[in-house]
Amino acid sequence: MKLFRRLILRPLRQDRTRTALSLVSIALGVAVVIAIELAGDAATGSFQSSLTSLVGKVDFEITANGGVDETYFAKLAALPIKARFSPVIEQPVVIPGHGSTTLYGIDVVAAATEYRQSDSGGGDLESMAVVSEDLASRLGLSKGSSIELRGQNRTRSFRIQSIADDKNTSWVGIDIAAAQQLLDHYGRLDRIEVFLGPHQDMDEARRAIRSAVPASWEVGTPGARSEENRRMLRAFRWNLRILSYISLLVGAFLIYNTIAVSVVRRRTEIGILRAIGVSSGGVLLIFLGEASMLGLVGSILGVALGRGLAAGLLGMISDTVNALFVTSAPGAIALPWTSVAAATLTGTFVAFLSALIPAREAAQVAPAEAMRRAVTEHRSRLRAGRNLSLALVCCFAAVLLCLAGPIDGRPVLGYVATLLAVAAAALIAPSFVTGLAFVLRGVLKRLFGAEGLVAGRSLVASLSRTSVVVTALATAIAMMISVGVMVGSFRETVQVWLNSQLQADIYMRAQAPATAGIYPPMSSQVPDIVARTPGVAYIDVLHALEIRYEGQHATLGGARTDVLRRHRTVRFLSGNADDIFRSLINRDRAIVTEPFADKHHVRVGDVLHLPLGGKAANLTVAGIYYDYSSDRGFILIDETTLLQYLPDQPITNVAAYLAPGADAVKVRHDLAARLADFPLLIAPNEVLRRGAVEVFDRTFTVTYALEAIAILVAMLGAANSLLALVLDRRREIGVIRCLGAAGGQVRRMILAEAGLLGLLAGLLGLALGMALSLVLIYVINKQSFGWTIQFHPPLLLLAGALLLVWAFTVVAGIYPARYAARLEPAETIHEE
Repeated sequence: MKLFRRLILRPLRQDRTRTALSLVSIALGVAVVIAIELAGDAATGSFQSSLTSLVGKVDFEITANGGVDETYFAKLAALPIKARFSPVIEQPVVIPGHGSTTLYGIDVVAAATEYRQSDSGGGDLESMAVVSEDLASRLGLSKGSSIELRGQNRTRSFRIQSIADDKNTSWVGIDIAAAQQLLDHYGRLDRIEVFLGPHQDMDEARRAIRSAVPASWEVGTPGARSEENRRMLRAFRWNLRILSYISLLVGAFLIYNTIAVSVVRRRTEIGILRAIGVSSGGVLLIFLGEASMLGLVGSILGVALGRGLAAGLLGMISDTVNALFVTSAPGAIALPWTSVAAATLTGTFVAFLSALIPAREAAQVAPAEAMRRAVTEHRSRLRAGRNLSLALVCCFAAVLLCLAGPIDGRPVLGYVATLLAVAAAALIAPSFVTGLAFVLRGVLKRLFGAEGLVAGRSLVASLSRTSVVVTALATAIAMMISVGVMVGSFRETVQVWLNSQLQADIYMRAQAPATAGIYPPMSSQVPDIVARTPGVAYIDVLHALEIRYEGQHATLGGARTDVLRRHRTVRFLSGNADDIFRSLINRDRAIVTEPFADKHHVRVGDVLHLPLGGKAANLTVAGIYYDYSSDRGFILIDETTLLQYLPDQPITNVAAYLAPGADAVKVRHDLAARLADFPLLIAPNEVLRRGAVEVFDRTFTVTYALEAIAILVAMLGAANSLLALVLDRRREIGVIRCLGAAGGQVRRMILAEAGLLGLLAGLLGLALGMALSLVLIYVINKQSFGWTIQFHPPLLLLAGALLLVWAFTVVAGIYPARYAARLEPAETIHEE
């Protein structure tokens, strides 16, 4: 312990700046990992239905595509099992002046947890409501007050009978008869909840229920639905986790560099220790102990920082979850001891692994070699050729892994390919630094004179350390470039898709949260009113509903395919669009989105066996088209075909095409006036496009935040490494000063090194980033979501970002440059 204190702790205390930079690097990496985990857990919630607060624990749920026929309710109630059946309607509803919320219709409001029949005062149950504590708090409601709800064609007022203890979600519950009247939802239920009695065997009850309902209906558990929602979010959260580990990976490079510098700077002490009998194992443990201590302290700091960072990321992740996947109100951020322990162990273990190579080198070197300064750098140059061969092997293996498919729906091999690419860049770095420094020696001399020439040679002379910091900075830059190219390409692809998809002039949908899987119905009167409005040439309608296909969520839509054919609003992967649309009209044929086809392995000509209500539709796939609205998948058929199977399926969207010369603003105001009695959102084409792009940009905000942190960690590493280079070259700098170099010349030399370091890292990061962007676009993204993205790198944005990172690298060299300029020549030479 005394040896550890003198060899490790004392130098760490003396080099407080470098020690602090190392700790902050690890802390930031761990903080990002734990913040993503905590914010992801809070944003996705438990997916437990809010109805649990209203009716209690449910044993089974009976569901069907297109809704459950309520006539089966009597058959179920007559089954010889101990069970209570409760019909349920779950739909969005408008609160005039306050947006929308979720409406639950159940058999009687008396099922509410806090409700008692004696509390009703003899009132009409159909005029009473239960609201969640979250909604009551938001609207200032209390027991006995009134709440107004607006359905498709009417508005009703309800007296609040009870406030349920649910602070996380907003909802209102009313009697099912009142809900059917308010929503014009007669004859159909969203599902039937089953509550088993005491001692009732679940398998026996499931068999009895299954025998009483059509074979196409599903009899499942609420837990299965929650698990499906979790499965839908798995790829999204998996990708976020991988992004968060990038910062930790960059931090690992910096720990490697810190320990390597410690070994080089203490080579004399190591030689003395080995000469007086300290074993190689003892030296190994000393330096592994240094890394583990830095990792442990940095991880503890990172846990505290990550808890605060999670609060900032929660809103970003929650918005993305609700926009793309499933409605889930964010819960409170919890920091369990298991997360603290896992994060601490992860950070410490990463630091430990990062230090293995330099620590082993310190342990294996002979005492005589340890006394010689250049032995480590000489070995680094000798190994350059071998490293190039290993880099080629890594690149070949990465290409092979990219050709493989996903594992359990995750692009696991794609992620391994990215790690191999980073490893290849690390192996190439020594040769890259040496070669480019040689090529640029003339340019450096012309630009900076002798200072530039010495700067280039100094980086090559310190190759073992220079290559590590170049790799760390290049990895962060590569992640910035690869994600920037992926997001920029995705954004450009989405904009092109929007231009072809949104051909109508004005779009209308019922008021409700803009969330995947929610398709609120609108009044059947709306299309006729819109079509009769002056200036409207013709309209298109969409009947959209959430369905389940092969156990997974998807969307089924019915549209007027003749209008789609006329405006070519859909772009197909292959085939003639005109012929495909003509083949859909009034026939059992469908077109599906690329994500749906990829998820279910569907090809053109395949038949989809889709249960709709009590019927079975056999839909032949006529075409597969590009779509970027959701990775759930979309099945589109002709309106007439849909209504043959679901004759009462309401319209969910209306698109208006204006006559030539019509004033769009006037027509929109006219529509707003004519449709004032209906809860609709009316948006012109350009507003809808702009809103879609804003949602897209907001979705990737968290990605940019993670990138910024990775770049910050790398910048800290650059400053750390430059300072280490200065400290290790004190004698050389002293000799240069004794030969007549002024402090300003030394300062310019170190700044030239910083600029060259940034240039080397930028070029290597650019090459690696472009390679990683191809993996992200064509492997990871494709296997995760099924989207085909066109390659559109945002060149100007990338150039500006690279220039900014280079400038930060130069700025990071200011402190080491000033430190070097203030060194006293005689003192430094005397120390040696």
